[in-house]
Amino acid sequence: TKKQKDIKKTKKALEITSFGAFLVAQQASQRMLRQGHGSIFFTGATASMRGGSGFSAFSSAKFALRAISQSMARELHPKNIHVMHIVVDGGIKNVATGRVEGGEDQPDKWLDPDAIADTYWHLHSQHRSSWSWEIEVRPWVEKF
Repeated sequence: TKKQKDIKKTKKALEITSFGAFLVAQQASQRMLRQGHGSIFFTGATASMRGGSGFSAFSSAKFALRAISQSMARELHPKNIHVMHIVVDGGIKNVATGRVEGGEDQPDKWLDPDAIADTYWHLHSQHRSSWSWEIEVRPWVEKF
Protein backbone atom coordinates (compact mmCIF):
# COMPACT_ATOMS: atom_id res chain seq x y z
CA THR A 1 0.00 0.00 0.00
CA LYS A 2 0.98 3.66 -0.30
CA LYS A 3 1.22 4.01 3.49
CA GLN A 4 3.65 1.09 3.71
CA LYS A 5 5.77 2.55 0.89
CA ASP A 6 5.87 5.93 2.66
CA ILE A 7 6.98 4.28 5.91
CA LYS A 8 9.68 2.33 4.08
CA LYS A 9 10.85 5.49 2.27
CA THR A 10 11.06 7.50 5.51
CA LYS A 11 12.89 4.72 7.34
CA LYS A 12 15.42 4.41 4.49
CA ALA A 13 15.97 8.19 4.40
CA LEU A 14 16.59 8.27 8.16
CA GLU A 15 18.93 5.26 8.01
CA ILE A 16 21.05 6.72 5.23
CA THR A 17 20.97 10.45 5.89
CA SER A 18 21.04 10.69 9.66
CA PHE A 19 21.92 7.34 11.19
CA GLY A 20 24.63 6.69 8.59
CA ALA A 21 26.12 10.13 9.21
CA PHE A 22 25.98 9.54 12.96
CA LEU A 23 27.90 6.27 12.64
CA VAL A 24 30.59 7.80 10.41
CA ALA A 25 30.96 10.85 12.67
CA GLN A 26 31.14 8.65 15.76
CA GLN A 27 34.06 6.68 14.30
CA ALA A 28 35.78 9.80 12.94
CA SER A 29 35.47 11.66 16.24
CA GLN A 30 37.09 8.77 18.14
CA ARG A 31 40.16 9.05 15.92
CA MET A 32 40.14 12.86 16.13
CA LEU A 33 39.94 12.74 19.93
CA ARG A 34 43.08 10.57 19.98
CA GLN A 35 44.95 13.04 17.73
CA GLY A 36 43.60 16.07 19.62
CA HIS A 37 41.88 17.90 16.75
CA GLY A 38 39.78 17.57 13.61
CA SER A 39 36.78 18.71 11.60
CA ILE A 40 33.47 16.97 10.95
CA PHE A 41 31.16 18.63 8.42
CA PHE A 42 27.57 17.62 7.77
CA THR A 43 25.93 18.79 4.54
CA GLY A 44 22.32 19.80 4.94
CA ALA A 45 19.68 21.42 2.77
CA THR A 46 16.80 23.82 3.26
CA ALA A 47 14.91 20.72 4.40
CA SER A 48 17.17 20.80 7.48
CA MET A 49 15.40 24.01 8.52
CA ARG A 50 11.83 23.58 7.32
CA GLY A 51 9.69 20.83 5.90
CA GLY A 52 7.97 21.01 2.57
CA SER A 53 4.90 19.39 1.09
CA GLY A 54 5.83 15.99 -0.34
CA PHE A 55 9.24 15.98 1.37
CA SER A 56 8.46 14.49 4.79
CA ALA A 57 10.98 11.64 4.49
CA PHE A 58 13.78 13.90 3.24
CA SER A 59 12.97 16.71 5.70
CA SER A 60 12.80 14.45 8.73
CA ALA A 61 16.16 12.92 7.84
CA LYS A 62 17.78 16.34 7.29
CA PHE A 63 16.24 17.71 10.51
CA ALA A 64 17.79 14.75 12.35
CA LEU A 65 21.16 15.34 10.68
CA ARG A 66 21.11 18.96 11.85
CA ALA A 67 20.27 17.90 15.42
CA ILE A 68 23.11 15.35 15.41
CA SER A 69 25.48 18.05 14.17
CA GLN A 70 24.38 20.52 16.83
CA SER A 71 24.68 17.96 19.63
CA MET A 72 28.08 16.76 18.46
CA ALA A 73 29.31 20.36 18.15
CA ARG A 74 28.37 21.08 21.76
CA GLU A 75 30.11 17.91 22.91
CA LEU A 76 33.21 18.07 20.70
CA HIS A 77 34.06 21.77 20.27
CA PRO A 78 35.58 21.92 23.78
CA LYS A 79 37.73 18.93 22.76
CA ASN A 80 39.15 20.80 19.72
CA ILE A 81 36.97 19.09 17.10
CA HIS A 82 35.16 21.52 14.79
CA VAL A 83 31.68 20.22 13.93
CA MET A 84 29.70 22.08 11.25
CA HIS A 85 26.31 21.91 9.58
CA ILE A 86 26.46 23.43 6.09
CA VAL A 87 23.25 24.05 4.17
CA VAL A 88 24.05 23.69 0.47
CA ASP A 89 20.92 24.87 -1.23
CA GLY A 90 20.81 25.04 -5.00
CA GLY A 91 21.69 23.23 -8.17
CA ILE A 92 25.37 22.43 -8.59
CA LYS A 93 27.11 23.01 -11.91
CA ASN A 94 28.31 19.84 -13.63
CA VAL A 95 32.07 20.36 -13.94
CA ALA A 96 32.54 17.23 -16.05
CA THR A 97 30.45 18.65 -18.88
CA GLY A 98 30.40 22.34 -17.98
CA ARG A 99 26.68 22.22 -18.59
CA VAL A 100 24.10 24.00 -16.51
CA GLU A 101 20.94 22.28 -17.72
CA GLY A 102 18.03 24.64 -18.08
CA GLY A 103 20.12 27.57 -16.92
CA GLU A 104 22.46 28.44 -19.75
CA ASP A 105 20.99 31.95 -19.74
CA GLN A 106 21.47 32.20 -15.93
CA PRO A 107 24.96 30.98 -15.02
CA ASP A 108 24.75 32.55 -11.53
CA LYS A 109 21.76 30.31 -10.83
CA TRP A 110 24.14 27.37 -10.25
CA LEU A 111 26.58 26.72 -7.43
CA ASP A 112 30.17 26.21 -8.56
CA PRO A 113 31.63 23.07 -6.92
CA ASP A 114 35.06 24.71 -6.61
CA ALA A 115 33.50 27.62 -4.73
CA ILE A 116 31.72 25.17 -2.42
CA ALA A 117 35.04 23.38 -1.81
CA ASP A 118 36.70 26.74 -1.04
CA THR A 119 33.98 27.41 1.54
CA TYR A 120 34.52 24.02 3.21
CA TRP A 121 38.29 24.60 3.27
CA HIS A 122 37.83 28.05 4.81
CA LEU A 123 35.63 26.52 7.53
CA HIS A 124 38.15 23.76 8.18
CA SER A 125 40.89 26.39 8.49
CA GLN A 126 38.95 28.71 10.82
CA HIS A 127 40.71 29.77 14.00
CA ARG A 128 38.95 28.07 16.89
CA SER A 129 38.28 31.43 18.55
CA SER A 130 35.67 32.03 15.84
CA TRP A 131 34.40 28.62 14.80
CA SER A 132 31.13 28.58 12.92
CA TRP A 133 28.58 25.88 13.62
CA GLU A 134 26.15 26.50 10.76
CA ILE A 135 26.18 28.41 7.48
CA GLU A 136 24.18 28.44 4.27
CA VAL A 137 25.67 28.31 0.77
CA ARG A 138 23.24 29.58 -1.87
CA PRO A 139 23.38 30.79 -5.48
CA TRP A 140 23.88 34.51 -5.94
CA VAL A 141 20.59 35.02 -7.78
CA GLU A 142 18.40 33.31 -5.20
CA LYS A 143 15.61 35.40 -3.72
CA PHE A 144 14.92 34.77 -0.06
